[in-house]
Amino acid sequence: MISDLIRRELMGISAVWWREFKVFWREKSRIVSSVVAPLMWLFLFGSGIGASMMVGNVNYRDYIYPGVLTMSVIFGSVFFGLYIIWDRKLDVLKAVLVAPVSRISIFFGKVIGGCTDVLLQVTILFVFSFLFPSVNPWGIPQALLLLLVTSIALVSLGLALGSLMESLEGFQVISAFLIFPLFFLSGALFPVDERLPAWLSGLVKLNPLSYTVDGVRGALLGISVHPFYVNLGIIGLFASVMLVLGSILFSRMK
Repeated sequence: MISDLIRRELMGISAVWWREFKVFWREKSRIVSSVVAPLMWLFLFGSGIGASMMVGNVNYRDYIYPGVLTMSVIFGSVFFGLYIIWDRKLDVLKAVLVAPVSRISIFFGKVIGGCTDVLLQVTILFVFSFLFPSVNPWGIPQALLLLLVTSIALVSLGLALGSLMESLEGFQVISAFLIFPLFFLSGALFPVDERLPAWLSGLVKLNPLSYTVDGVRGALLGISVHPFYVNLGIIGLFASVMLVLGSILFSRMK
């Protein structure tokens, strides 16, 4: 009896995951834009400022590469919550919710699906790492682990927001209000050191994504404020909180 219940829940998770993956794979424009936009940041913004700026011994374009990877995870993960609202409007979500599986399983299937989509985008960006001479390719597995845990946290956050919102416009306004401070206060585009004003340094330390950027930068460039295990622990704690919050809000969604 218990084994049948577990098997049914696992089948529900895999079915939701497969559905989300197929939707992503069919939207070729979404795949292209998710890769082109970060590359534009790197080669236009990074090269423009990098022509006259170095961070230590590292070219500025190389320095922001970990930050742009994190940016791709932030935008791809949080905006995944839009699909709940869209599915609700098309009555697809209603059909999914009446399936004989728990809402928690549906939630986890969507989290796994969203993380799969985001990691595919990040993997494509890692293919271009050879264009950045300062990047250590042996640090990619560590960086990928941090980005995976971050995507779990942010996909859960996006699903939590999508569970609360009933309009696409409302979701976009609220998510943008959260995303841009998270990104710009993560240290993705500037060094986090003693030269920062005290108020800005405090906000950076409170931002959990600062530890993602720091960890990824440490893995790829050997430049970090905190050890890898500290960054992973803080991001893991953030992901745990977001998973619990997202599952509660998703379960209560009308």
